[in-house]
Parts: sequence; C-alpha cells; structure tokens
Amino acid sequence: MRSVIGGAIALVTIAVAMMIGFQLAARPAGAPAPGAAAPPAAVSIAAVPGQKGTQDPTGPYDVVLNWPKPMSQLPGHEKWTWGAAQGVFAESPNRVFILQRGELPVLERPKETPIPAFGPSISFPVGQAPWRNASVGVNASPGNQGADGWAGWQGKLGVDARWEHNLVVVNAAGNITEDWTQWDDKFRRPHSVTINPYDAEKHIWVVEDRNHVIFEFSHDGKQLIRTFGVPGVSGADDTHFNRPTFLAWLPDGTMFVSDGYANTRVVKFDKDGKFVLQWGEKGTPPDDTRPGTFDAVHGVQVDPDTRRVYVTDRSSHRIQVFDENGKFLSQFSTGNPSQPQVMFLSADKHIWVADHGTERIVKYDLEGNYLYSWGSFGEWPGGLWNVHGMSVDQEGNLYLASVNSGRTEKFKPRAGANPAYLVGQPVRAAW
Repeated sequence: MRSVIGGAIALVTIAVAMMIGFQLAARPAGAPAPGAAAPPAAVSIAAVPGQKGTQDPTGPYDVVLNWPKPMSQLPGHEKWTWGAAQGVFAESPNRVFILQRGELPVLERPKETPIPAFGPSISFPVGQAPWRNASVGVNASPGNQGADGWAGWQGKLGVDARWEHNLVVVNAAGNITEDWTQWDDKFRRPHSVTINPYDAEKHIWVVEDRNHVIFEFSHDGKQLIRTFGVPGVSGADDTHFNRPTFLAWLPDGTMFVSDGYANTRVVKFDKDGKFVLQWGEKGTPPDDTRPGTFDAVHGVQVDPDTRRVYVTDRSSHRIQVFDENGKFLSQFSTGNPSQPQVMFLSADKHIWVADHGTERIVKYDLEGNYLYSWGSFGEWPGGLWNVHGMSVDQEGNLYLASVNSGRTEKFKPRAGANPAYLVGQPVRAAW
C-alpha cells in the first residue's frame, strides 16, 4: 500500500515539475516569474517625453538652419563671413540684434597637413575639431589681442578682417534688415547688447569693454543718447570703467554693471545714471571662494522681486549672490572646469548659464540647485564653442552667440518638448 501511495506522489511531483518547466520555457526572456513583482518602469529624462533613441544633442530645441543668412547677402561681401559673435538680443522674433567683432574671410576647411616644424605626429587641422577660432589668435577678429585689444593683432584690415557691421539687426528669416555701421568707429571690442526690460522706449545698450564705456542708443539707432565712462580711459572710480562686461536693471531704473575683465567689481547707478556705490575685491585665481572677491566678473543679473544681485565669478567657477547694496548672501559652484560665461535669469525664477568650460547650457534654481543641462562642443549645427550671448524671444526661440565659433544660431523649441527644459522667458515689464 505504501509503495502505491509513494508512486502516486512521485508521479504528481514529476507532473508539477514538468508544468513549471513548460511555463518557464514559454515565458519571454526578462519577463518576471509568475507572482513576482514587475521591474520598475524606466525613467526617461528625454527632452521630448517618451522619445526613444537620440541623445538630445541640442536639448529641447531644433536648430534653424541657414539662420542668419550668410554675409554675402550684402553687396560686396560675397567673400566675407561673420566675425567673433560677442552677443545677441532678441527684441522680437523679427528684430534680433547680433553683436560681433567685424567680419572674417570665407574659408573652406583646409586639407590636413603635417607640421614637422612643430614636432612629430602633429598636423593641422585636427580631425573632427573646429579649425578656425574666430576670437582668439593673432589674425582672428580684432579686439582680443594685446593689452589694448589691438596691439597684438597681426592681420591686415581688408585682407584678414574687416571692421564693419559690428552691430546688425536680423529678421525671422535671417536677413539683415538694419545696418548700424555708423557706429563702427565707436567700437574696439563690443562685448554685449541688451534692452532694459523696464524701459518703454526700448533704448539699445552696448557694453564696449576695450574702450571702457557703455553706450545707450535710441531704439532706431539714429542717436547716441548717453555714454557711461570715458572713451579710451580706464579707471575704477565713479566715472570710469576698466573693461566692463554686462548690465542689469531693477524696475525702478537702478542699474548694475559688472566691471569686469580688468576691474573686479560691481557698480550700482540710480535711475538717472548717478553713481551710488561699488563692491568687490581682487581674488586669487583659480579657486578663491572668499565672499566678495572676484577674478573675472563676467555677468550680472537681478531678481526684481527680492532685489538680489547674482554675479558670475567666471575664473573661480561660481556664482555669488548679494543684496542690492553689495552685502554677501550666498554662493554656489558651477563645477570645475566650468567657466560661466553668460547668465540669464528667467521670469519663472531660474538661472540659466552658458558654460564655456563644459560647452553646456545649464539650469539652476535661485538657490543654486542643479536641475538640467544640454549641449556639446563642435562645429556641427547646434554645436557650441564658447557661448557669449544668450536671448529668448516671445515665441520661445533661443538665440546663442558662440564667440569662438564666430556664429549666432537660432534654436526652435521641439514639438512636445518638456517645458521645464526650455530656457524661460525674460522679464518684459514695459514692452
């Protein structure tokens, strides 16, 4: 009797084992076992939610090709192209200011050639790397060579560069619609261009760092309204600058100047342009984190609600935060080897940084918490190389001026892009 029962139990055991085996064989590879918890769903951080593949090389944007149109659109400029792109400001999608250091000759990428005089196994250009630096070099765009920006330039005007069309206006199609060449002789190294968001007359401001001045032009560019600083004369008092860089305003017209490359200070003016105060001391590069010290004061932005002033200390890889009278409040690192070139404080209270050290566009909250970034080095459409100007128009298009690449590009939001990944709109309180 026991043998019969034992045999039955064995048969049942074999049947159950065979059933489990058939189920396992039929289960797709990677599928959970019956009764087991399903694996967690993949978490995607793609700029377009649910997208498969790609790497978001231009983040939540597509590059608008052939914008702006080549300089050959201008009569007599068929052999010339854009120079070092210093700045960009979008008043609207149909009126975008491009600030550059003259023009450069149109050239094709040279054939790779050995340079034995430099050393073995060395050739130029380097494969897969940009081959012409529009900003840095003895024959690059003038304004960046030598103590005064020009003394070390070894080129010949009319051959290696033209000092023309430093400031132009381009429409949505990429055509030059305004030519501000009447002011070319005012510039030696124009640095940035902007409009005060609280100015209903929309005057155009240009920071000219090698001439140590700031120009305020009428909206149509026909008049020079005011000049801050003394042209060609550097200093660190209430009437002089030493290579200023950027501007920012409060709603009451208070203006802050980052001054900047040679000086290491932030300067505050009242709504009438009267000097109020300054702050900042020379730091010890490259990693001085003492509050209120700077090595390269390269950007300034102001929160209109808290009146906090955000200042980029480029060479020390950080952003410092002050109250409007220069009292240090906090700071946060942008990482090493970052070089925070351009800082943009959007109306939705986020800080966007164009970083030269990593060639990325980086998003932080106002406390410095890292939220998102995109971008990579290259000369392909959308590739970045030292972004020196950043602006957003009313349609959400992003404009980046890459000074080393010598080009300004327009980035259009991708369909379905996560809004949190798009660079936010600027404050436009009066226009």
